[in-house]
Amino acid sequence: MTTVPTKPTPTKNVADRHESDFPVEAIRAEFPVLQREVNGHPLIYLDSSATTQKPQCVIEAISGFYKNHNANVHRGVHTLSQEATAAYESARDTVRRYINAADVRQIIFTRGTTESINLVANTWGSTNLVPQDEILLTSMEHHSDIVPWQMIAQKTGAVIKVIPITDAGDLDLDTFDQLLSEKTKTVGCVHVSNALGTINPVKKIIEKAHAVGAKVLLDGAQALPHLHVNVRDLDCDFYATSSHKWFGPTGIGFLYAKLDLLQAMPPWMGGGDMIKSVTFEKTLYNDLPNKFEAGTPNIAGAIGMAAALDFLRRVDINRIAHYENVLLAYGTSLLNEIPGLRIIGTAAHKASVLSFVINSIHPHDIGTILDQQGIAIRTGHHCTQPLMERFGIPATARASLAMYNTKQELDALADGIRKVIEVFN
Repeated sequence: MTTVPTKPTPTKNVADRHESDFPVEAIRAEFPVLQREVNGHPLIYLDSSATTQKPQCVIEAISGFYKNHNANVHRGVHTLSQEATAAYESARDTVRRYINAADVRQIIFTRGTTESINLVANTWGSTNLVPQDEILLTSMEHHSDIVPWQMIAQKTGAVIKVIPITDAGDLDLDTFDQLLSEKTKTVGCVHVSNALGTINPVKKIIEKAHAVGAKVLLDGAQALPHLHVNVRDLDCDFYATSSHKWFGPTGIGFLYAKLDLLQAMPPWMGGGDMIKSVTFEKTLYNDLPNKFEAGTPNIAGAIGMAAALDFLRRVDINRIAHYENVLLAYGTSLLNEIPGLRIIGTAAHKASVLSFVINSIHPHDIGTILDQQGIAIRTGHHCTQPLMERFGIPATARASLAMYNTKQELDALADGIRKVIEVFN
């Protein structure tokens, strides 16, 4: 099998190092954008929940495909097409191995989490839900795990019920137990909250849902950059995620699903590559995974996504998680010292997200003034408007951390917030 060659990078040796401290400077050197300045200041990028920055190995994998192997995949007999196809399908196997799926046919390439969830709702949902069936969602879901189910509920007559959360940002599991019944057909749950950082006890949720015969879809967009994900250990029915949330390119992601579910689900989109044969009288659909991948795919994106997973494997997700926990604890301590600042989302088990509000200062103003200091954070409702309503606020300021951030950057964030407060006082 021919694969697209990628230039080895210094990060390849990171996992072999034995120094006690996380090699953050070596990792930062792999991200070209982190070397630039913004508004006369060194860039401090604290918006990784929106999208992560890209390491050089991912950039080179994408450009290397376009420079040396660009062709359409599948059915081509010429050399470039064979190389492109081999690299594309190799990327699928990289995904399979990284999340410990049993079969490459369980990996469906999509544009990302949103398309993956819509695919499930419009195929599994439309063929399995009937009036009065119940869909359970959590109060912390991203809009992309709310709106598709609302649309399908309207078409099928199913009913959506919502699992509440505590003031700390944990799921209310007692109420979840009360809501679960034989009417529950599916549970949609975010693995890691993009707005709060809460890491949900998804394995326990899956076990409880399966006990009543319900299927579980996990929104894993925020999980892969922070956690080890093993879909067979979780026993989830569906897992959706987006490459750009974990150092890969935008416009590509994947849906994992159990094989029997995928085989029973009808195609969602029609077109090239998802068929075996077409006449005006009848179409025979292709085998998995092609049945769900109509049209020319994002070939370079898939190759870049695989390079991002290789990067995560080299650095080691367990080392990353430990380092980010240190950063989170440090940043939480710093922000808690600032008068008038309140952190939204204080679950005991959370990823490196610091969402906060400041008395009488709009989050957009916080973000604007911090940007003048070269500090990039996200402000707004983070596509979680029901969650904002739960906390009685219109928006938060959110600093979201990744493996390339440092304690010094968090010091700068705290100093920058104090300057914001000085401006408004």
